Amino acid sequence: MSRSSTFEDYKQAADWLAERTKIRPRYAVILGSSLGAIADRMTDQQSFSYKDIPGFLLTTNPSHAGELIFGKLGGQPTVIMSGRFHYYEGYSYPELASPVRVLSLLGVQTLIVTNAAGGVNLDFRVGDIMVISDHINLAGVSPMSGPNIDQFGPRFFDISWLYTPALRKLAHQTAATLDPRLELVEGVYYFCTGPHFETPAEIRAIRTLGGDAVGMSTVSETLTAGHCGMEVLGFSLITNMAAGVLDQALSDEEVGVVARASADRLGALIEGILARKG
Repeated sequence: MSRSSTFEDYKQAADWLAERTKIRPRYAVILGSSLGAIADRMTDQQSFSYKDIPGFLLTTNPSHAGELIFGKLGGQPTVIMSGRFHYYEGYSYPELASPVRVLSLLGVQTLIVTNAAGGVNLDFRVGDIMVISDHINLAGVSPMSGPNIDQFGPRFFDISWLYTPALRKLAHQTAATLDPRLELVEGVYYFCTGPHFETPAEIRAIRTLGGDAVGMSTVSETLTAGHCGMEVLGFSLITNMAAGVLDQALSDEEVGVVARASADRLGALIEGILARKG
């Protein structure tokens, strides 16, 4: 959908999907870079390529599959976005609102987002799973800019508890029951536009401002979910330490290796959360 998309445009995409699947998802999961294996846990799968969905955005990131997958996860009706969209791909922020708006029209009430992030908090280690407690967005942008579509939510809306406290508590409880050694960390996600990694000086500033992890996604999705009245749960997989923390260059290859190695662990956690939430 373009910057000028209307409610009818979003509804057309949602109706197209609803006509082709019997799954009526209550939950949606958006997968981060190289985390596609999480979708393998879903049963009764039915997938749709983004390019076939009327007006849907197209992903250009090679580590994102680019399809919506409907099915059951943790026994619950769920839709997985295997492939997300970013500002650095050339999309405007209002365009980045479109996938979550379509999900809301399909009946999704709870959004779970995942991402691969750089560790800013010096107590974090590569492989940690961080529950997002809040975010910092100083890019000066919002997916809700432009004309408001009242069918989704009000012009001005509160995001004090955007990352739903009860879901964060459930995540910690579920991790403890799955594996006592699986101790989640919790912290603040700092949004940067990318596609370049941040400078060491920027990372020092982000740490001073209260950021624990840094990445190039997620915030446009969670803000849109908040506008639509959804519950939100977010996970950052710490795939590398941010610039300047270690005396080594950053690379997308490193991110991919760690993400793929940790996908099953994060997938088991999300599946367990959905099974417990019911």
